Amino acid sequence: EAALTGESVAVNKSAALLTDLVSAPGDALNMAFCGTTVVAGRAQGVAVATAMNTQLGQIAHLMGQMNPPQTPLQQRLSSLGRLLVLLCLGVCAAVTFLGCWRGEPVYQMFMSGVSLAVAAIPEGLPAIVTISLALGVQRMIRRRAIVRRLPAVETLGSASVICSDKTGTLTENRMSLEQIYGDGKLYKVEGTKFRVWGKGAWEEARPDDTLTVLALTIAGRCNNAYYEGGSFWGDPTEIGLAEAARAAGVKVHPLDREMEIPFTPERKMMSVVWGGAQRQLLVKGAPETLLARCRYRWWEGKVMPLTSGDRLEITTRLEQMASLSLRSLAVAYRNLHSPLANKSPDKLEQDLIWVAVLGLEDPPRPEALPAIRLCRKAGIRVIMITGDHRATAVAIARRLEIMGSRDEVLSGQQLEVMDDRELLRVIRQVAVFARVSPAHKLRIVRALRRRGGVVAMTGDGVNDAPAIKEADIGIAMGLSGTDVAREAADLVLSDDNFSTIVSAIEEGRHIYNNIRKFIRFLLGCNLGEILTMLLAILLQLPLPLKPIQILWINLVTDGFPALALGIDQPEPELMEKPPRKREEGVFGGGLWGRLAIRGWFISMVTILAFSYALSSGDLPRAQTIAFATLITSQLAYVFECRSGEGQAFWVKSRPANRLLLAAVGSSFLLMCLVIYLPALNPVFYTIPLTVIDWQLVLGAGLLPSLIDQACLTVERIYKSHRYRRLRVATLLSWFKVTGR
Repeated sequence: EAALTGESVAVNKSAALLTDLVSAPGDALNMAFCGTTVVAGRAQGVAVATAMNTQLGQIAHLMGQMNPPQTPLQQRLSSLGRLLVLLCLGVCAAVTFLGCWRGEPVYQMFMSGVSLAVAAIPEGLPAIVTISLALGVQRMIRRRAIVRRLPAVETLGSASVICSDKTGTLTENRMSLEQIYGDGKLYKVEGTKFRVWGKGAWEEARPDDTLTVLALTIAGRCNNAYYEGGSFWGDPTEIGLAEAARAAGVKVHPLDREMEIPFTPERKMMSVVWGGAQRQLLVKGAPETLLARCRYRWWEGKVMPLTSGDRLEITTRLEQMASLSLRSLAVAYRNLHSPLANKSPDKLEQDLIWVAVLGLEDPPRPEALPAIRLCRKAGIRVIMITGDHRATAVAIARRLEIMGSRDEVLSGQQLEVMDDRELLRVIRQVAVFARVSPAHKLRIVRALRRRGGVVAMTGDGVNDAPAIKEADIGIAMGLSGTDVAREAADLVLSDDNFSTIVSAIEEGRHIYNNIRKFIRFLLGCNLGEILTMLLAILLQLPLPLKPIQILWINLVTDGFPALALGIDQPEPELMEKPPRKREEGVFGGGLWGRLAIRGWFISMVTILAFSYALSSGDLPRAQTIAFATLITSQLAYVFECRSGEGQAFWVKSRPANRLLLAAVGSSFLLMCLVIYLPALNPVFYTIPLTVIDWQLVLGAGLLPSLIDQACLTVERIYKSHRYRRLRVATLLSWFKVTGR
């Protein structure tokens, strides 16, 4: 039932009446569900639900009721669009009114107002956002993450909560032999090697250790898993035992099996009669059941009586394995000397020789723990949501450091009696949700979103599909995931690796940072153009820029550098910062203030250069100087946008962006062509500039960047000296306290 409940171990079904409350499909032990797999046995049943009334149908109904939510990027860009529309209408109306009030021709002011409106809108923004997301998709594919919805690329960067399924996501979705206890020793299984606990540490066990060989021989031969096509098939537990036996070199010849007494839920054990040189009855089953049927124990190559002290020691070890959430199976045997005729299974399975206890588990993925630690460092909370048993979920959560000493665990039964208000109150303290149904997972995701979190939901089973679809970013496993889960997901992991999610989150943050960079660049430049025109009108100066010049700056000059910013390299400290809040807009972190200051600086130097050139009485020359000054100041500004906010751009923190250098050079060259190419002069109302004119253009155009970088450098030096003074004061206080 792993696809439906997340429980990796096969479940025994019976027709017995259920007396306890059933809060999840995994608790209904007298029901066989549509979409699950029969591993072994025979049964006759009555169909009580079909189509939409089955568990799969209910999941389909839940998914049909949901509409995919807007991603945080879509919400932020929608908000930005509304703001820009209002700004454009206001600016266009203000410029047109002020110009007409001054006596300018109505047609000219209307064209100027329209040009400013065009300048205020970053036309390249949708294209650059799409290109950045598409390039991010390519980078994610190289990291084994397949994006099914383009906006989901950036959403990952906003993720503040990862709700992860256990089976197949954090664990390997296979049973593996972890421990063997027998002969008074505890062995740890590591692939084909064994380590034995002794003298307070794990030591290398001998390859020919008779206890491990005997225990795995019984486990491999008293086993119905079969090998075909390069892998084992059958019950997950038996597959785990068969793989361990094969790794240890146990030879299994099915023709040597003379008889089988199959496992049943009532007997809780399985036996086979194995022929050959020495006929033996090989038994495996529940430890408590086998312990009651054993009279002897195998001890250092000899058969010894099983004493009450031995039984107490074995029971204690079983409790320790249970605390580690290991599934315990015991193995035993007896030699057969007399014929089997007329002997019942109950008589055969008596006077057994106890050999060992085998501890199995669905092991955590080795890469999961480092990835979870990186999530914690990045301020991302990881929650386990599983349909598996409470004890198993808690054990895995503690090993993966998902659950701490103060964290809580909630079961499906507790969720059933809890209303939404109570769930919202306690959900901050809960790290593990166990034995939950698909409807419970949906409630959990919705509660986390109402708490303001940007939720990523991972899973591989049918039971995960509704929550995957409801989450801000749904993630499905590509290898072990069901078709239903993959169809509901925004992102599919081709390697089923939890660490790939963390890589995708890093990529999402990188993309959003680049989007903020070119928004900062485009809107800062656009604001400079708007203020330049407004100041000229308020100061009763001629218009410093023609409409065609504004359009050229906005569409051509700014476009190439903005595109280069969209594919910039990530900062090294990207995963050391907390995730963005859902309500934080594009202008969060004081970006709007920085835009206003830079726009004001750009407009001031442009107006100053224009006024100085206008004093000679040559309006075309003054407009050409204003045109060149505005472009120069914007091209210098792009390097500040690339650096971290509040960081000087000459501080080397990552590889150089050669494409950005090429884009700036191309834009500057295009500006020179517009100024010096005779065929373009009448189109753009420009005239060739002299060397003295260029001194004015470069001096005025670079002035805002020089002032900004000087301020940042002074601030950096001040903070450095302040930190040193603080360290000296701390040391003096320490010497004073210690008397040294």
